[in-house]
Amino acid sequence: MRRDLVVFFVGIICVATLGIGYCYQQINSPIVIKDGETYVIEGGASLFSITRQLVEQGIVSTPERLLRYYALFTRSEGTLKAGEYDLTMVRTVGDLLRLFRSGKVIERDITFLEGWTFADWRRHLTQESYIDHQLSRLSDLEVMALMGKPHVMPEGWFFPDTYRFTRGETDLMILQRAHMKMRAVLEEEWSTRSVGVVVATPYDAIILASLVEKETGADIDRGKVSRVFVNRLEKQIRLQCDPTVIYGLGEDFDGDIKRKDLRNYTPYNTYRINGLPPTPIAMPSKEAILAAVNPPKSEYVYFVAKGDGSHQFSTTLKQHNAAVNRYILNKKN
Repeated sequence: MRRDLVVFFVGIICVATLGIGYCYQQINSPIVIKDGETYVIEGGASLFSITRQLVEQGIVSTPERLLRYYALFTRSEGTLKAGEYDLTMVRTVGDLLRLFRSGKVIERDITFLEGWTFADWRRHLTQESYIDHQLSRLSDLEVMALMGKPHVMPEGWFFPDTYRFTRGETDLMILQRAHMKMRAVLEEEWSTRSVGVVVATPYDAIILASLVEKETGADIDRGKVSRVFVNRLEKQIRLQCDPTVIYGLGEDFDGDIKRKDLRNYTPYNTYRINGLPPTPIAMPSKEAILAAVNPPKSEYVYFVAKGDGSHQFSTTLKQHNAAVNRYILNKKN
């Protein structure tokens, strides 16, 4: 009888050993992952649905029930977190579960350029397939109400930069981060301002910065362009900024600004209105905002593009006309 018990217990140990060995082999067996393969755990997905999908999609060859039991047995190591995962470095089922528990989801970049309008931002966001699109059902004013600025137009209020996002984030979440960054940059630069009373508020600074942004991308000229506009505001001379004319024309602008366009009245045509336009005309960079609030001292009141990205600045109309003849009329002739 005693011998039978020994044989029985030895048999149990052998079976258990074989079972443990089988489980170990299944959990640590190599997983063949295709290049660039990813896996998405949807928010609220159950362990049952995750393990079934992993087996059905052929990501793992481990029996579904064994995979589920192993996940339950090791649940003290953490829960499986929702998101999109890069499977490139996964080698075993154990690696896979550790990845899903880490929450190290894939992050992607989206870049907004200096000088883009809010319409450009809207179009750019719609082209990103990994974003949850909610903007399409909202007007510009409804978007700004969600940003905490009701009754304010969105132009100028979002900071151009590269933002990281994960699959399923909404376009509104990205806009919220860009808006908060613009407010932070504006607050920082406004606190060090040297500009006079003609730029009376932070919003005036964004408007002026947007004009500077659209007039030049040359670092060396931003401050001078800003000073020209400030000097003209102080002398009550119209700004005569071509980008404001173009912005006011909207979809009617055909790519070539004409004399009739300069005469055409819109609230943004600074050949026809006094002072700054009613809103920014683009999203300005930090450099443009800095130029707007701290322009270098000078007596310049005119500038003309040289055609190489830089500008010629003048203090008198005579000098300006000579520069126009040199850089514009002679070039056309």
